[in-house]
Amino acid sequence: MSHRSDALPVPSGQTRSQVLRDQSIYTQLLEVTRHLQQTMREHFVQLMSRQGLLQERRHTQAIREQEALLSRLLCQMINLLQSGATGGLELQVPLPSEDSRDDVRYGQGTQLSGQPDPVPQLSDCEAAFVSRDLSNRGIGIYALYQLSFQDYNAYQKDKYHKDKNTLGFINLGTSENKLCIDLMAERLQESDMNCVEEALLQYPDWRGQPFLREEVARFLTYYCRAPAPLDPENVVVLNGCCSVFSALAMVLCDPGEAFLVPTPFYGGFAFSSRLYAKVELIPVHLESKITAINTYPFQLTVDKLEEALLEARLEGKNVRGLVLTNPQNPLGDIYSSDSLMKYLEFAKRHDLHVIIDEIYMLSVFDESITFHSVLSMKSLPDRSRTHMIWGTSKDFGISGFRFGALYTHNKEVASAVSAFGYLHSISGITQHKLCQLLQNTEWIDKVYLPTNCFRLREAHKYVTAKLKALEIPFHNRSSGLYVWINLKKYLDPCTFEEEQLLYRRFLDHKLLLSCGKAYMCKEPGWFRLIFADELPRLKLAMRRFCDVLEEQKQDLIAKQLEDAIRE
Repeated sequence: MSHRSDALPVPSGQTRSQVLRDQSIYTQLLEVTRHLQQTMREHFVQLMSRQGLLQERRHTQAIREQEALLSRLLCQMINLLQSGATGGLELQVPLPSEDSRDDVRYGQGTQLSGQPDPVPQLSDCEAAFVSRDLSNRGIGIYALYQLSFQDYNAYQKDKYHKDKNTLGFINLGTSENKLCIDLMAERLQESDMNCVEEALLQYPDWRGQPFLREEVARFLTYYCRAPAPLDPENVVVLNGCCSVFSALAMVLCDPGEAFLVPTPFYGGFAFSSRLYAKVELIPVHLESKITAINTYPFQLTVDKLEEALLEARLEGKNVRGLVLTNPQNPLGDIYSSDSLMKYLEFAKRHDLHVIIDEIYMLSVFDESITFHSVLSMKSLPDRSRTHMIWGTSKDFGISGFRFGALYTHNKEVASAVSAFGYLHSISGITQHKLCQLLQNTEWIDKVYLPTNCFRLREAHKYVTAKLKALEIPFHNRSSGLYVWINLKKYLDPCTFEEEQLLYRRFLDHKLLLSCGKAYMCKEPGWFRLIFADELPRLKLAMRRFCDVLEEQKQDLIAKQLEDAIRE
């Protein structure tokens, strides 16, 4: 490539200093572009030089590493343009051709780009590059969204259907209960659900309609076995538990402050804490190995909490709270009342808030196991700093209703969180249906819960039998909608990079799972698999699962043979 002078003439109306500043930015942009050009050249060489099945996997890894680099380089170019120092530069970015366009988002993250569009068009990243519309904050939100939901968006565009799309994605990655849709559909069509009153068509109380908050208080009093009736004034209703968590992060923390969270933990916490509040989640790493300290895998102890808190404070971080999920997601562990009390006492000693997400509290399908809600405790170490979240998405399989409730004894926290109802409230019609659903405890106790628990138990039994036949270790628990499985034996070496490649291989077979890194698991090789799906679709998903692992196994054998020959 020939190098011509980067000097720019002085346009009319500009000072020399402005031109020099533009020239500096132009030079930086030119260097980034040259690096991008070289990376693209190497990328296409890799694409064109695949030789045989044995080498394909290694080429794929190299290609994806280069795609991730392409994405970073484009973002650098975006940032340069967003700096506002590109004055008179007029950049023309040609539309990519159909046979040369590559989706730079399909890289090292935990997400999958959508399927290629039939008509060539600018990718989202390219559109941001050309339009310069987003602020720096907007670019960050865009990147966070893409990283978090690309695979889910691909699934939404290409869902499996037994008649219309038999080759589409099957989603065993998103925690949804699809086992009792028939029961819920029948219940929601009953006459008491249909109500169109004037009040329901107008703006609601931002805390949630009084009739719904009263019913939520009664419902939680009953199912959480509260020692005294719960107060509706302590209830705030928003459109989903993540909205509640995000609001709590906003009102309990300033930007840059932190919560402790035992890992592995639900990945939605990371998205919800960053989107508005800019709150850091500090992992309390748990290990799978049983030792003198760990009497069972991934055991949470107060000593581990103390250690994580001390380390965070030595680093100058202001830790404001502890986040727990009970039953735990993705492990399925249920905290005993003694353990729960110890965690609360730890928080009390260090003046920490405790947020306890109990969204799976009615999804315990082993009758010999007792769930202990934090609301069942007769005395709390710090009532004003203990906040409980629950919703209907998991236990009732109606995630599309977008309902989440906060119960807190702290009136100031409840009032502050209520402000988010202005942006995150639920429609009046939906609140009426939820109220009718929750107040019919006879139907819930005699029809819904027994059927739901039976179907969860049978689906869990089917999946775990398959895992045992494949000699795949798993965390065997009887709550939640998922199994935490150990696929380390299919990784060589056992690294997060290899975990990501296996995750991509599942995606190539139109099977969506969740990998351990998305839950900040300390150990590579763990995956979360959802089993709460109808049996025909679940059977097909497990066939795809087995096909992927067989391919992975053959690749590992071939690699070992190649290594042996080389030695």
